[in-house]
Amino acid sequence: MLKVKDIMTEDLITVLPGMEIAHATKLLLEKGINGVPVVDEMGNLVGILCQSDLIAQQKKLPIPSFFTILDGFIPLTSIKQLEREAQKIAATTVAHAMTPKPVTVRPETGVENVAALMVGKNFHTLPVVDEGKLVGIVGKKDVLKTLMSG
Repeated sequence: MLKVKDIMTEDLITVLPGMEIAHATKLLLEKGINGVPVVDEMGNLVGILCQSDLIAQQKKLPIPSFFTILDGFIPLTSIKQLEREAQKIAATTVAHAMTPKPVTVRPETGVENVAALMVGKNFHTLPVVDEGKLVGIVGKKDVLKTLMSG
């Protein structure tokens, strides 16, 4: 059975949280990649920046047409979601646009599990972490290539 370590990219391109969005966008486009791990100065994985995060900047904020103050309330989760959407739209750095604490896979994870995760959760890029360290990245293209070689 094929494992993540057999198909992952080990030659990693990473970005720092303080990098400007324009620079990160240019990097994704020039390298032809869908997502890039975000690491801190120590090399620890802190997030992932995907094209979908950057596209979120282009959409309008879904502001409700009215608020009911006295007769009702807005759930805190809605406010938090609204804040998150606003941050992504107004993002100037990777830290504001990235998805923090991304879902990761291990080198020993089976490719079938990765495929199911990508389809089930609509992920395109997954960081590969081994014993807390970022060791690679696996994308939908990597998974699709396994179908071609079979």
